[in-house]
Amino acid sequence: MVVRGALALELVPGSQPGRAALGQIEAGALAGLVARDLASFAADAAALDLVFAGAHYDPAEALRPSWPLHRRLEELHARAPQAGGGRAHTARIIAFGADDRGVVPMPLRAELELHGGPLRVVPFLLVGDAGHAAAVAAAFEQALLERGMAAAETALLAQDAFDAKVEHARYLTAYDLAAMMALQYRHVGLDALWPLLETALLAPEEDAWLDAPPEPLLRYVDGTVRAAGFDRSGWQRRYAADEPDPARIDRGFAHFQARQRQLTAILKVHGLDVQTVPCPAQGDPRALL
Repeated sequence: MVVRGALALELVPGSQPGRAALGQIEAGALAGLVARDLASFAADAAALDLVFAGAHYDPAEALRPSWPLHRRLEELHARAPQAGGGRAHTARIIAFGADDRGVVPMPLRAELELHGGPLRVVPFLLVGDAGHAAAVAAAFEQALLERGMAAAETALLAQDAFDAKVEHARYLTAYDLAAMMALQYRHVGLDALWPLLETALLAPEEDAWLDAPPEPLLRYVDGTVRAAGFDRSGWQRRYAADEPDPARIDRGFAHFQARQRQLTAILKVHGLDVQTVPCPAQGDPRALL
């Protein structure tokens, strides 16, 4: 069983880390402090292996279907040497950093086009037997969002190692990170999109709609988002049936197209494929999605 989490680094506004990843020694040192901090929130964490990525990412890179960053850590953990000789399992700290050239191997390399945000996350994974992991997961859900600040020594090491100006360093579960992202999207007028993203993350086999005019019409199904591709007359029929002014219709349709491009871009950043389905002026567009 695994527990997914992240060390979240809130940066000073306008600043960016000078380093994308840590060397192996630095990654190991930071991972050791992270392990100590996590055990202070849940004692059972000390009985689990900590798998730590010595690199920082945009939150959207962590919040993708199937949790690809954390899944990669699972794969690396599975390849790590195990204790032999019939000895009892001792919890390990397994840290991964950049190579001698400062390069992070794919697929753990952060996407450069997503640099620039005020929040960077350093993912980690706790792996172990189901009993300890369940206890840790429950304790983290209770503790981290409310009081999960990193210790001062940990925050300072992360700041120095990444050459970053860090205002706050705190621990989050993967679900805490999703809740924080949902709140941020609500603040910037993107709350209508979140149910599709949440479904893709937490219930990928389910179906979800964004069907709330004047928003674009979207459907998440079978791991893909389908977007209704209206032409001008189709858009007018659904969104502006009573508008007589052609100029206002043109402006409204242009605004709609811009909004659809924005939502499509956000969905793609979260790792979702978006397919545009042409929708004629007549008929129910929902039937096509």
